Amino acid sequence: MSPPVAPPGWSRWLVPPAALSVHLSIGQAYAWSVFKPPLESALGLSGTQSALPFQVAIVMLGLSAAFGGTLVERNGPRWAMTVALVCFSSGFLISALGAATEQYWLIVLGYGFVGGIGLGIGYISPVSTLIKWFPDRPGMATGIAIMGFGGGALIASPWSAQMLESFGADHSGIALAFLVHGTAYAVFMTLGVLLVRVPRTARSTAAAGPAAVTGVQVSARSAVRTPQFWCLWVVLCMNVTAGIGILEKAAPMITDFFAGTSTPVSVTAAAGFVALLSAANMAGRIGWSSTSDLIGRKNIYRLYLGAGALMYALIALFGDSSKPLFILCALVILSFYGGGFATIPAYLKDLFGTHQVGAIHGRLLTAWSTAGVLGPLIVNWIADRQEEAGRHGSDLYSLSLFIMIGLLAVGFVANELVRPVHARHHVPAPKETADVAARQQPESA
Repeated sequence: MSPPVAPPGWSRWLVPPAALSVHLSIGQAYAWSVFKPPLESALGLSGTQSALPFQVAIVMLGLSAAFGGTLVERNGPRWAMTVALVCFSSGFLISALGAATEQYWLIVLGYGFVGGIGLGIGYISPVSTLIKWFPDRPGMATGIAIMGFGGGALIASPWSAQMLESFGADHSGIALAFLVHGTAYAVFMTLGVLLVRVPRTARSTAAAGPAAVTGVQVSARSAVRTPQFWCLWVVLCMNVTAGIGILEKAAPMITDFFAGTSTPVSVTAAAGFVALLSAANMAGRIGWSSTSDLIGRKNIYRLYLGAGALMYALIALFGDSSKPLFILCALVILSFYGGGFATIPAYLKDLFGTHQVGAIHGRLLTAWSTAGVLGPLIVNWIADRQEEAGRHGSDLYSLSLFIMIGLLAVGFVANELVRPVHARHHVPAPKETADVAARQQPESA
């Protein structure tokens, strides 16, 4: 499938909506918790078992992005969006069959394995194209698309809940809800497949080879051999681990923090808190990534990691004494969590160029797979151990919060170690463009 080249006069502002149609769809992953209680009741599952499809999906997201990144670069965004559409929608259809026949392994296979591949390929599908369309504002461009992934749950959560209420929360109702999801998302993602275009300059660049691109250019194979790549891997992993620790445990955490106070948090209020966190996650993806175009990528990650550690310290020390303080700090942390995802493609572009930035981004997303397991494991395991020891309230989370501060400090140090990529890793440039490339070498990351 050849990448569709934009005709003369094509507006680059049509590309972000194409990316959004994919990211808003696959962002449903953050709404998986809606299906957990019905599945546990209908199929007799434990909480750990009902979380398995989501965990497998996040692991497959990172792995498919890592191994499929080069194919995405080679075949273009339309091919990638088509693969994402087929896998993500098929995952729901397989899950529908599993729910209808009460075969839970089919739900894990469908939503987790097959759908997870769609998540990974879909997540990176528009990144390289957006950066090429918006070389002047790469942070804003990728932020618009990746904002959709953070905001997908705002649509999917009430929609899924309404379907389960209408169809029933038994296995047949869940199956019908999965079927509707798979069909509806296929239609919506098709809009992106049909609308996406690559800039005309991108075709001439690809035809002429990587050396035709001016500025620092590093291949994906070379990038993973640089210390800069692994510093950014640590930065992303630490930032995501800290954010997902709150996101995954948000409702019970705020309930526990204020359970013994004069202002306990109701179930409805806890659900509203989760919605607020999703909104902060989404807003941070466009707001902070756009800010990075003005103040630089290293500086914005100093904010994410340094101020994020401060927010965790405030929650740990004073969170149970002030509900507004707890909520404000959590919202800031989740905005940094979302902003970190949206800013990382532009950071990669600054360091490695646009030659294979999509493939490099895919490899870096293995940090997300690691953090997706690490963050919830830290918070849940420690909370369980503290509860067994007879502790309650905010004491269940104090140790976890201080661990998150330590992880953010590690990420802060890794960010400080980022330097421009050594010339030995650059794609060789012809003599006539060598001087131009040297002038475009960034002075600092």
